[in-house]
Amino acid sequence: MPNGSRGHRAAARSSPPIPRTVLVTGGSRGIGRAICLEFARAGWRVGIHYRERHDEADRTAQLVKDGGGEGLPYQADIRDGRQVQSMLKRCVARWGRLDVMICNAGQAASGLVLRIRPEEWATMIAVNLTGTFHCLKAAGKHMLAQRDGSVVVVASFAGLQGSPGQAAYAASKAGLLGLVRSAAREWGRHNVRVNAVLPGWHRTELSATAMPEAGELEDHVLARPTDLDTVARTVYHLALLPDTSGQIWNLDSRIL
Repeated sequence: MPNGSRGHRAAARSSPPIPRTVLVTGGSRGIGRAICLEFARAGWRVGIHYRERHDEADRTAQLVKDGGGEGLPYQADIRDGRQVQSMLKRCVARWGRLDVMICNAGQAASGLVLRIRPEEWATMIAVNLTGTFHCLKAAGKHMLAQRDGSVVVVASFAGLQGSPGQAAYAASKAGLLGLVRSAAREWGRHNVRVNAVLPGWHRTELSATAMPEAGELEDHVLARPTDLDTVARTVYHLALLPDTSGQIWNLDSRIL
């Protein structure tokens, strides 16, 4: 073999890998921010979706940079499919591809079945279920073209067993499980993986009014909620599993 060919192959082997790209919806705070920082620690380029809180998204972007990654905020109301498509196009135009999509954005509210107002029900479904559908659909178009990609949807244990006073929330999260499994079946032959996680209770702004106290966790066999950093690490590793799709992962110690 000519020396030039050997040198070319050696240079190819030693060239640095192309940085990978993740887009995290609801990445400006809470679970989404923790996931952004986990990807940043591995050197990823991180798209940080937000709807209204630009200052919090900028804060996450700075933390991503401090953690070794590259982060940019992307604004969109996920209830609007056109805004979601525009966000995905901007992200891909900036970084060339989309390797992982984390569908984390959501909304929580309490309301008994007989008392919840129709507009409250509609808003919950629009954000948690239809909004995730828009994000999954937009990401899927890019990933199917690449014939590679991974989507992780942040669902809820309430979607498996229901929750008193959270009918709309539980229903919206239950819908995500069917969406995930359907997309996994449709996209598997294109090497696009779709999975869901049930992250458990975390004291964030979203859960502040509903989260039980430590003494009220009798349904957890370990009598404690999950650690936020552990959830972020699990989501990161799940997103990279090459041969896993259509799975629902419960991350705390509750048993059905």
